[in-house]
Amino acid sequence: MKTLVEHKTPKRAALASWLGSAVEYYDFFVYGTAAALIFPKIFFSAEDPQTAAIASFATFGVAYIMRPLGAVILGHVGDKFGRKKVLTFTLLLMGFSTFIIGCLPTYGQAGILAPILLVLARLLQGISAAGEQAGASSMTLEHAPENRRAFFTSFTLSGTQAGLILATLVFIPLGKLDEAALMSWGWRIPFFLSFVVVIVGFWVRRTLAETPAFIEETKKGEVAKLPLVSLITNYWADVLRIIFAALISVVSTIFSVFTLSYAVNTIHIDRSTMLTVLVLANIAALGAIPAWAILADRIGRKPVFMFGAIGCAILIWPYIWAISQNNLVLVFVLGILLSGVVYSASNGVWPALYAEMFSTRVRLSGMAVGTQIGFALGGFAPTISAALMGAGPMGWVPVAAFTSITAVIAAVSAATAAETYKTPIDQLGRDGRRLAAGQRHVDRAI
Repeated sequence: MKTLVEHKTPKRAALASWLGSAVEYYDFFVYGTAAALIFPKIFFSAEDPQTAAIASFATFGVAYIMRPLGAVILGHVGDKFGRKKVLTFTLLLMGFSTFIIGCLPTYGQAGILAPILLVLARLLQGISAAGEQAGASSMTLEHAPENRRAFFTSFTLSGTQAGLILATLVFIPLGKLDEAALMSWGWRIPFFLSFVVVIVGFWVRRTLAETPAFIEETKKGEVAKLPLVSLITNYWADVLRIIFAALISVVSTIFSVFTLSYAVNTIHIDRSTMLTVLVLANIAALGAIPAWAILADRIGRKPVFMFGAIGCAILIWPYIWAISQNNLVLVFVLGILLSGVVYSASNGVWPALYAEMFSTRVRLSGMAVGTQIGFALGGFAPTISAALMGAGPMGWVPVAAFTSITAVIAAVSAATAAETYKTPIDQLGRDGRRLAAGQRHVDRAI
């Protein structure tokens, strides 16, 4: 009989997580870019551009409403039936909903029905995204060597950055189209392309074995019948900790959605220039994320995460100021430093930091529920910022303050967590497991 170690395929699991996350978040961020540049003009009334922009950002954020619900459902499935089933489902649902968006009529063609259909498709994207990162992180962590868990789980976020790069790159040539072509048919191309990348990701994921930790748990009869009950009963403090730490996601959506809209529509910086900033920042992140993760495997998850969060709280100020001054050199330098390097410190280690708070029987549920509630504020951050935005050259200050406050909250929350980088995988979530000893008897009785 094969041992637990022999079942581990860390490189393949990391590749599957990378590709799947790239596909998922290509789809997810294609929507974000379109919400900033295209949708206010084609899915909403053109009579009030500011209201249209707020409404468009709200459709970006509405997916985050469904993510906590999706986290509960997909977390239950993943902890009870296995990680692989969740990851296959999320990939197919994201591909379907993204393709449908590309087929939708515009406001000029269908009136109020157009934004309603857009919201429905976005809700499906939200359900899919709810289980993706938690499922991929759990899968990779449970396949990874003990002393390299942060490094291998970081591939989930590297894949996310790759998806964002692809989503941004595809809009750069489209930005060269004349306005009429872009608004009539050009914007649909990125959504149709998702069909191709979903096929690749699905093929890789369906051939990956279930995680050894979950297989071992199944053999011992320790799979939770009601993972959410066990989670809330025994790990509620860790779930709350993740909710507040996940507010670091506000930095990402402010950078990739709000500042893009602010730069292009308010300061009138060329659209392709700002998209290039996003691409270069995320290319830098592809190298920075695994580098920070390697450091986290040596010195711990908490100091790396906290450095990233505090650094973002500081750098968001000069970055938005540089945009307001139309200083392109500083926009490029600070954008790459903020999002590509410093934000990557938090972004690269949170999969390990969060996943290691839980035992195998509730890991996917704990990560999914905690992150998706926290990410909800990140999803609505562009909408909140559009409402906070003041008039005049200093109107961006409330947005920077809002971003800084959320980043500091994330750092403080991470500081309260236990350091787990030297803890064996079968000892993770030990305190919660002791409390759950009686819960297993309850599960068996249900």
